[in-house]
Amino acid sequence: MKIGNHRLDISSRDKIFFPDRDLTKGDLVDYYETMAEVMIPHMEHYGVNMHRFPDGVGGKDFYHKDTPDYFPDWIERIEFPRREKGGSFRAPVVDSKAALVYLADQAVIAHHLYLARADDLEKPDKMVYDLDPPEDTEDFAATRRAALELEEVMEELDMTPFVQTTGSKGFHIVVPLDRSAGFDEIRQFARDVALLLVRRKPDAYTLEQRKDKRGGRIFLDYLRNAYGATSIAPYSARGRPGATVATPLDWGEVEDGAHPRDWDITNIPGRLAQKDDPWKGLHRHAVRAMSRRGRLDELLDAEDRAQEEG
Repeated sequence: MKIGNHRLDISSRDKIFFPDRDLTKGDLVDYYETMAEVMIPHMEHYGVNMHRFPDGVGGKDFYHKDTPDYFPDWIERIEFPRREKGGSFRAPVVDSKAALVYLADQAVIAHHLYLARADDLEKPDKMVYDLDPPEDTEDFAATRRAALELEEVMEELDMTPFVQTTGSKGFHIVVPLDRSAGFDEIRQFARDVALLLVRRKPDAYTLEQRKDKRGGRIFLDYLRNAYGATSIAPYSARGRPGATVATPLDWGEVEDGAHPRDWDITNIPGRLAQKDDPWKGLHRHAVRAMSRRGRLDELLDAEDRAQEEG
């Protein structure tokens, strides 16, 4: 296979990668080749933590942060310092169709992107929430309500949230940022936004990290907002049965009952043939989160007063 100036020798195209769907490694390669034009703008500035499945879903899998020496020189690497352990690793950057297809040939089913761009790893350009159903349930209606109510809070703060299915159990809510604040500030801000919703709906939502203390409430997971954390790339396949895909949505699709596993590598190309990528131009909506700090504090104070009076 020749892509641009690069010739790729795809191995084992007929190996079954998704047994429940009888989909092969070749199907995965073809999916990523088809989707490259849409995916690369979402991926080209970030390091990737690769989720590899050499024998497909159901076989042994592992996460691979460091770019192997045998990867070709034309795969860009970024030096990623390890804060606590010391040293660093070289994360690959997927900035071309050839790179995306090459990683598929290396059995990379899922691509997890770091939250900061390669040119400044200390300043995230997005704030992320991970919303899953309450523990031991598949109450997707409750998860959709959580996503929509979090959207309303963001709009109160004059921020523009975007939503995607994770291709697994829930939704990611993403707010584009202007990279003026570091991870510690953004993490605290993200926590306090979630706290506002918890105070408004304490029976529905929680910030409790321990699963056995959530009491059937949805955890508004803001913890991904940290140095070295990742979130699943838009349109990445997932290493799970069904060959599901993390799928950007319009908010109206959430209102209409979108399910986190509605889309997979067989139907996403058709979806995008009929509609534009809902996340196209996402970073045109980037905001300075700290400029919303005062408004957020006002809303939190108002909830405190309402509870004291009520």
